[in-house]
Amino acid sequence: MSTLSDLDDLEFFATLARSPNMTAAARTWSVSLSAVSKRLTRLESRLGTQLIQRSTRRLTLTESGALYASGARDLVQNRADLEERVSRASGELRGRLSVHSTLGLGRRHIAPLLEEFTTAHPAVEMDLTLSEHAFSIAGSGYDLAIRVGSPPDARLRIRRLHANRRILCAAPSYLAERGAPRSLSELADHDCLVIKENDADFGVWRFGTGPDDESAIRVSGDMACNDGEVILDWCLAGRGIMFRSAWQARPLVERGLLVCLLPEVPTPPADIFGITDATAHLPGRTTALLDHLASGLERRLADPATG
Repeated sequence: MSTLSDLDDLEFFATLARSPNMTAAARTWSVSLSAVSKRLTRLESRLGTQLIQRSTRRLTLTESGALYASGARDLVQNRADLEERVSRASGELRGRLSVHSTLGLGRRHIAPLLEEFTTAHPAVEMDLTLSEHAFSIAGSGYDLAIRVGSPPDARLRIRRLHANRRILCAAPSYLAERGAPRSLSELADHDCLVIKENDADFGVWRFGTGPDDESAIRVSGDMACNDGEVILDWCLAGRGIMFRSAWQARPLVERGLLVCLLPEVPTPPADIFGITDATAHLPGRTTALLDHLASGLERRLADPATG
């Protein structure tokens, strides 16, 4: 990945504007916060205008900064696309790919697959951001976003990378103490491990095959968290029932560490999607990465050892 000194002003500001704050940007380039601040000051001095409202907690663009960031993203992308087209005759993929993924899936499966991809295509630079915060990919500067759940806005360019559903499960130790629910209504009598995601009503679990066949069950428990990995750890420790993606839970069920509950009850799809900006050109390296992620997820999620 390019270092801070390697970047021209357009690449520098396009990456900086995508960061949540200047500290995060400094970590991206493995430099000090003061180095990023000095580089920004030199750029603002050259342009004769302030681009960013200084804050250690949040990066806020000025009106001039938003204009410069938008133009910088387009120019950097156009340059990368041009270089790729020129080099395509050699069969080599090159250029930078910026990927945004959810935390759990990103750590467990997306990051290893990106490492595989860059090993196979050494001229491709990869920039991965992991976060559960929802965002619009249009104009974000990201080439690809990985999401789990219902299909996103149809106005986006969407590719389903892997079929997935959510399942109910609990540890054998919890079931030995509390017993297993025999119906959805009995979930009200159990400790349910609730994950707090975005602005959703996280105390409601939904079952059925889709919007026209849905049962909403309100659950509760004394432990909740915004991180799915923590919920999983609590579930394995016997602290309650969780309702999580099959990609995460199924390998543990197959190993006997968790027990699938009420398997006859249908659950809505929670597929894994690759999302790109429909208004932007889709370069060959992005298409190749989508192909690699689809085949890689099929391979990894079919093997319990990778769960």
